[in-house]
Amino acid sequence: MVLASTATAAVSVPFALALVLVESRWPPLYRLDRGTAERLHRTALEHPAWVRVLEFFTGVVWDPVTMRLLVAALVVWLLTRRAWRLAAWAGVTAASGAVIGFLVKNVVERARPHLPEPVAHAPGFSFPSGHAMTAVTSCAVLLLVLLPLVPRAWRPLPWALAAVAVVGVGYTRVALGVHWVSDVVGGWLLGLAVVTATTLAFEAWRADTGRPRTAVSEGLEPEISGAGDPEALPSGTAPE
Repeated sequence: MVLASTATAAVSVPFALALVLVESRWPPLYRLDRGTAERLHRTALEHPAWVRVLEFFTGVVWDPVTMRLLVAALVVWLLTRRAWRLAAWAGVTAASGAVIGFLVKNVVERARPHLPEPVAHAPGFSFPSGHAMTAVTSCAVLLLVLLPLVPRAWRPLPWALAAVAVVGVGYTRVALGVHWVSDVVGGWLLGLAVVTATTLAFEAWRADTGRPRTAVSEGLEPEISGAGDPEALPSGTAPE
């Protein structure tokens, strides 16, 4: 747990730095945010059909509700397989990400972009992007749980799909003029910090049962792909 706390603190440093730069209105970051928003806004005004495509992906495919429903379905599936620890990790990661993101938004209270002739609207505050943070936490949960079920030769595909979803969400939010670039980056970094914290806690929990450490490329619990009770103790290990 000490290792988990230390690693989480280290991963949280980039988000803390991003927050400080946003709050201080650091001129280079301000220029990047403003310049990117205005450039993408001009493109959106010139291509209404492209705006509809962006709205479909950000409002349906990569919407936080869609992402959380996928995680909820995964949790139910894990419970049917009696993978209690893994189900708890998935649920806690998704829920804590949502709560932390909401709390940080309301503490920072950053205004969303105000652009002439806006092509989209979004309620609430801007930093960090809830869409971006949810994409990171949800994709991480789906990947780390389901990777053991994917043949090794095919594993680059889900990683690529997750990367497309995370980057795609960020692009749609900025291109539609409802977030600054720094909002999206902040959402990514905060989501990564949450996943790191819960994953390292899960690894410590797993080690307490005598199971070996796993690589991220193998998924959190490779035993989920085998037959039988995924929570069964390793051979030769007696319950406390």
